[in-house]
Amino acid sequence: MAEQEPTPEQLAEIAAANEESTTSVNYKPPAQKSLQEIQELDKDDESLRKYKEALLGNPAVAADPSLPNVQVTKMTLLCESAPAPLVLDLTGDLENFKKTPFVLKEGVEYRMKISFKVNKDIVSGLKYIQTSTRKGVKVDKSEYMVGSYGPKLTEHEFLTPLEESPKGIIARGCYNVKSKFTDDDKHDHLSWEWTLSIKKDWKD
Repeated sequence: MAEQEPTPEQLAEIAAANEESTTSVNYKPPAQKSLQEIQELDKDDESLRKYKEALLGNPAVAADPSLPNVQVTKMTLLCESAPAPLVLDLTGDLENFKKTPFVLKEGVEYRMKISFKVNKDIVSGLKYIQTSTRKGVKVDKSEYMVGSYGPKLTEHEFLTPLEESPKGIIARGCYNVKSKFTDDDKHDHLSWEWTLSIKKDWKD
């Protein structure tokens, strides 16, 4: 039997249920300093120098100057019941993700993991923003504070809180998702679109 398509009113109800109130915070990020400037501050204080080295890593690490400061490398959907890892490689052709849906079973718990590298200078106030639409109607918007990170050779990883995928006949279907990795200075480090298909079962 064909599944019932949601009406615009039902989509509006889903959007209202997902709507989160946003509070305006009068937060002003500190003035940006380069890694070299931070290392030069209080350099005669041995204990502070060791603390900064532990926090910021090896100052001798020099990235290729042609690389961007922040590189988002992949997004992984973590779900214990998934038959295989669901991974988006964000270093290749991002257009393909709109054509090949990410399948997610209804009613399962999952997290998103964002992997990224910081190559040159400390970046403050990283954020991951995700907006989901269905048939052109916005049904959800989530914003996650990722934090501030210094450069290092290996990747950093950020995990979103545990969530439950929507369930029911009305919830099943394809969602267009727009993702953005940004920061306090509103630098768009990477934006990508992908398609999420909510199904009754993993291989339905």
